[in-house]
Amino acid sequence: MTGVSVATVSRALRNLPYVASATRSRVLDAAAELQYEAHPQASRLASGRTWTIGLAAPQFGAWFPSRALGGINSVFAKAGYDLLISMMAAPDDRRRFLHEARSFCRRVDGIVLIDTFVSAEGNSAGDFFDRPVVAVNERLEGAASIIIDNRIAARRAVEHLIELGHERIGLVVGPQLEDLPTPVPAQRLLGYEDALRAAGLPCEPELAVSGDWTAAGGAVAVSRLLEGAEPPTAVFCMSDQMAFGVLWAATRRGLNIPGDLSVIGFDDHDLSEAMGLTTMRQAVDEMGVRAAETVMALIDGEPVSNITWDVPLMVRETTSSLG
Repeated sequence: MTGVSVATVSRALRNLPYVASATRSRVLDAAAELQYEAHPQASRLASGRTWTIGLAAPQFGAWFPSRALGGINSVFAKAGYDLLISMMAAPDDRRRFLHEARSFCRRVDGIVLIDTFVSAEGNSAGDFFDRPVVAVNERLEGAASIIIDNRIAARRAVEHLIELGHERIGLVVGPQLEDLPTPVPAQRLLGYEDALRAAGLPCEPELAVSGDWTAAGGAVAVSRLLEGAEPPTAVFCMSDQMAFGVLWAATRRGLNIPGDLSVIGFDDHDLSEAMGLTTMRQAVDEMGVRAAETVMALIDGEPVSNITWDVPLMVRETTSSLG
């Protein structure tokens, strides 16, 4: 109908370069008149691509993976990629996913890993995957990595409390999760201790209490801290969800926040601004967008670099000077 080759039609429809504007217009007009739509499976066979990206994470119901998924999907939907999701909800799912990784690779062009911690099972991404890989929250050999420095970010959180005059600072700990070898709790603990030591303050074991990564756990943890012989005047929580529980329990006890107790979290959860919570901000949506863009660049053979994402301090109403 247009008098040009199949290849030119293909380039024109995909808005690729090296097609004359008049030719592109003729092709688009003909496609509209014929009500032509590309057949996705035929296109995939012809291109040698699946136009599918694999995405693996422990629990998409958790805050971090679900927010990252939103950013990831916004990019892939616009670029015409489908998502093949592997959710590792049960303790053995992660090892099963890695054991079956080669089969998974045959169905995708690239893979995004969120909190998968492949490095605990092998030396590099190449031990499991033969597709381009982007690892979020993990430094993984053979993959492009997008991480934050949890130790430095946690140290900055505690330094903020010290700068406000607090010397007795409690820690609500996110414990190690079953079958998830994440270094996050250990790194945030080190950051907490780094800040105290740098200020000449002791690291007292009784001031670190587990909050189970939940609001309910945070409430229990701060109750234990406040019932001690010498309660803290400030609390650093390893996650905002635990901080929400701390705020609720402290308020129920009649404490004024931040007059009686300063509280700082970690994440900048969706509710944190509304609750006035001072916190360390993880730009999870933006990290998801960058992960999606990076895996597409790898698929196209473009060079990419590892990224350490900045974690800024968001000062709000739950922290103030002591006294």
